[in-house]
Amino acid sequence: MKPEYVGDGGVATVSYYAPDAPTRFTDSLHRTGFAVIRDHPVPRDLVETIHAEWLAFFEKEAKHAYAFDRETQDGYFSTAVSETAKGNDKRDLKEFFHIFPGGRYPAEVSDAARRYFAIAGDFAGELLSWVEANTPEDVRARFSMPLASMIRESPATLLRVLRYPPLTGKEEPGAVRAAAHEDINLLTVLPASNERGLQLLTRSGAWTDVPTDFGSLVVNVGDMLQEASGGYYSSTTHRVVNPSGEAARRSRIALPLFLQPRPEVKLSERHTAGSYMDERLRQLGVK
Repeated sequence: MKPEYVGDGGVATVSYYAPDAPTRFTDSLHRTGFAVIRDHPVPRDLVETIHAEWLAFFEKEAKHAYAFDRETQDGYFSTAVSETAKGNDKRDLKEFFHIFPGGRYPAEVSDAARRYFAIAGDFAGELLSWVEANTPEDVRARFSMPLASMIRESPATLLRVLRYPPLTGKEEPGAVRAAAHEDINLLTVLPASNERGLQLLTRSGAWTDVPTDFGSLVVNVGDMLQEASGGYYSSTTHRVVNPSGEAARRSRIALPLFLQPRPEVKLSERHTAGSYMDERLRQLGVK
């Protein structure tokens, strides 16, 4: 069976149960920085519950009681303190809540997001094992330890519950929901959102939509895997564009799980995971 590709991006959509899923998944990450998994074990109804609960939470004033902490980086980030993508001068049009193992968690929602964190985290460890098993031996030799071991019991792995608010027409010119950027971590695991808008930059320099059928998982390479692999895996530039028409009046919810190694894990001769993260957070203006 040949991989299913989308447009110029060449992103493979792989069934979790296909016998060759690990090789096709890893090949797509190597070629494009992205892959999509369907028929996976992460419960769709759990994702739907989180979307509903947290959409209601972001509409409440109670969210401000959890204002983010610059040192721990957990809690609520309003649109006023949202990220500014590296090389950009306008803040993204989004608000979000950072959930870390042992970090703050709002009393106004159920434990659904915590349960998702645990389930998706276990599945992500399997995906990292797929990557390692299908990486060329000379590249694999660069890893200071097995990739799945890098995130085991990591206090830095992060679930971001993210809301892109409806557009009002009063946004600053040039501001977008998420400006072009690369992720910091090893891999990002993202349930396809309730709204379209995620795009990646292809090697030919064109923007193309990432397949986002609700119920599938979008996985992409982060800077830390690029660093650890000596560039064999590329951290692909991506963005979330502003919608038009009726979609502009709806919120967009996203649940990216950022797989981040323990701070002391060695990525390369020049960086540990902790030193790399500190450098990037300062560039983003949130530390």
